[in-house]
Amino acid sequence: MVSPSPSLACRALLSTFVFLLLLLTTGCEWGSIGYNKGYAPDQPIAFSHALHAGTYKVQCLYCHSTAERAAHSAVPSLNICMNCHKVLTTKNDAINKIALEFNQGKELEPVPWVKVHMLPDHVKFNHQAHVQKFGAPNACHKCHGPVETMETVYQHSSLSMGWCVNCHRQPEHQAPVSCSTCHY
Repeated sequence: MVSPSPSLACRALLSTFVFLLLLLTTGCEWGSIGYNKGYAPDQPIAFSHALHAGTYKVQCLYCHSTAERAAHSAVPSLNICMNCHKVLTTKNDAINKIALEFNQGKELEPVPWVKVHMLPDHVKFNHQAHVQKFGAPNACHKCHGPVETMETVYQHSSLSMGWCVNCHRQPEHQAPVSCSTCHY
């Protein structure tokens, strides 16, 4: 039996080291594909969660009201924005754009926000179940991170299957880990 040459073994060791170094320096999480972590798309209207949820303490469920009663958390329609901005005297381009759309009779239409937190089509996430279990904003922070500090919202967590399953496996959550929980 012939043993591998020292140079071949060194190359294999060096390749493994380089691979691990790349994983560590690119911010890859173990067990994660890294679905869009850090993704922060440009939005059609400048909106600061740091100002609204942080400074002014607007609760998540005020704007994302369906999260506690539906599987999906809808984006707010213009009338939600205008509940405050009809009486606020501060005007800027974003507020003027919202007011113009609202005054044109589009008050029940959502702003065409670019989706930030994306999952593969074969994965279902039930906002209602999580909000009912942990309450808002605790449930929101688990996946979305400290949104109240974000000037521009970005995807805080990887939202990979491993990331979700690790949370479900925590004894205090008593959450199901069967495939059909998220794949249906």
